[in-house]
Amino acid sequence: MEIRLGKLTDVEGITDIFNYYIEHTNARFEESPFTLENRQNWFSQFSGNPKHQLYVAVANRKLLGFACSQPYRDISAFGDTVEVTVYLTSEAQGKGLGSKLYSQLFSCIFTHGVHRVLSGVALPNEASIVLHKHFGFREIGVFNEYAKKNGKYISSMWLEKELTVKSAL
Repeated sequence: MEIRLGKLTDVEGITDIFNYYIEHTNARFEESPFTLENRQNWFSQFSGNPKHQLYVAVANRKLLGFACSQPYRDISAFGDTVEVTVYLTSEAQGKGLGSKLYSQLFSCIFTHGVHRVLSGVALPNEASIVLHKHFGFREIGVFNEYAKKNGKYISSMWLEKELTVKSAL
């Protein structure tokens, strides 16, 4: 298995992973699948700012998952803060791949001056909460029933982590 920077050619596999979560879970709040063109536009955010990175895991030429850091808010006050996420194919879950992707992502973005990392986890999702806490994230709070998908309200736990030399590894 290889973990490397994401490339434009990975976008189709990334789109498939996103769409699985849109269609089968509440981890994504969208109700309609993403298009390839939509995700190609999304991919463009990773080319200009080294704080915004995308790493993919590939085995036997199949994309198994990805982790990325994206702008939290598009104003300069939040320039050193990113929102992170990790998604895996269903067959890659529970094998430590999310940890490997996050390890690579955090070590890279730390060297580019990221100070604070945020993540929102739609509930329930114990595996994601455990993963984030393993990396030193602390719970900030829960937004109760603040989103609605397919007629049902969804809550999310928000977590944060300060990146330091020790926590980036």
